[in-house]
Amino acid sequence: QVQLVESGGGLVQPGGSLRLSCVPSESVFSFTAMGWYRQAPGKQRELVATKGRYGSANYADSVKGRFTLSRDNVKNTLFLQMNSLEPEDTAVYYCNAQRVVSGMVDYWGQGTQVTVSS
Repeated sequence: QVQLVESGGGLVQPGGSLRLSCVPSESVFSFTAMGWYRQAPGKQRELVATKGRYGSANYADSVKGRFTLSRDNVKNTLFLQMNSLEPEDTAVYYCNAQRVVSGMVDYWGQGTQVTVSS
């Protein structure tokens, strides 16, 4: 079973920065795509950023220009650099990995809390 281990969440003031990390139990190249989703209290889970095995990342409009998705192939880690954080970014952030088996299969991390508050 694939495991995704997240870290890097916490409490930060508005305008601050955080970097989330996600380490999969298998090579990042074994997945069709990897990315981050988030879920705020009382809201549905939403896409933050995602990237295919090759090519550039796609971002939600609400985070464009502030968040950067990257992958370190040597460390086998997916990162989400979050700058200029706003209270509206407060949510549980989930790492996601997708793989085509006989259809698309989704794997999820346990989630890491990000709270933006003064």
